[in-house]
Amino acid sequence: MRIARFGRGQIGVVDGTHIVDITDIVGSDTTEWPPVGPNRLIAHFEDLRAVIESGRSGAPRIPLAEAQLSTPIPWPSKIIAFPVNYHDHGREMQANYRATVQGFFLKPPSSLSGPADPVVLPEVPGREIHHESELGIVIGRGGRHIPAADWQDHVFGYTCLLDMVVRGREERVFRKAYDTFCPVGPWVTTADEISDPTQLDMKLWVNDELRQSANTRDLVLDIPGMIEMASAVMTLHPGDIIATGTPAGVGPVVDGDTIRIAIDEVGEMSVPVVQGVGGGGPVFEKPYTPDIVKQH
Repeated sequence: MRIARFGRGQIGVVDGTHIVDITDIVGSDTTEWPPVGPNRLIAHFEDLRAVIESGRSGAPRIPLAEAQLSTPIPWPSKIIAFPVNYHDHGREMQANYRATVQGFFLKPPSSLSGPADPVVLPEVPGREIHHESELGIVIGRGGRHIPAADWQDHVFGYTCLLDMVVRGREERVFRKAYDTFCPVGPWVTTADEISDPTQLDMKLWVNDELRQSANTRDLVLDIPGMIEMASAVMTLHPGDIIATGTPAGVGPVVDGDTIRIAIDEVGEMSVPVVQGVGGGGPVFEKPYTPDIVKQH
């Protein structure tokens, strides 16, 4: 099942070229704040699945092309991201550590945006803003101290995710926390629809240029390991998102570009890049002259 958000915050199931509005079926209130209807659906999905299946035939349907999709889970309790989790990316950035020994960082939920939303670039003269293509893992059943062997019991589904970043030496979260710096979508594909999440091809293009191509089998810290490591530190909750880290090929984007990410069996989304105003400040006054020469 492919679960999406669209319109004024409705929840839908993608069915071929249409989206079926299941908002009323699952009892979601599109006016509530914070918008935790998707979290509630995920938490109770096993009880709601049969209700969705039986009620979707009579639910409103609209063409997918006419539905403005938004980020599928707008209010996760946290977005957990693993840096340097592909060896080739570590080599290209000359990083002497990997996610297995470095751990993770958090991105704020306010950085989330959807497949119909532009990435808005801050005004940071002298700095590059890079794309990073990643698989997003959506937690279904929460928990603490989850053994790696039990990881599949805690995954609801998978989605495409972009981890945007201002390159520099300042705090990583600071450079990755801007609004629109975490596009997620176009929907969440439930785990039962994915044949093997440890063997998924992922590609990213900027305009027509293929920049990143990898497979999740090449992760340094695998999906079970990420769930085990994150839950060793903090309780995972339904709707939490884990970003797996990016492979080699990261690079700059500028106003007018289009970023397209595609992950086998999961989905595909294209987001435009636009130049915004503000977002600089004294932290970025010193130009960043990297001492890194990308290696391949």
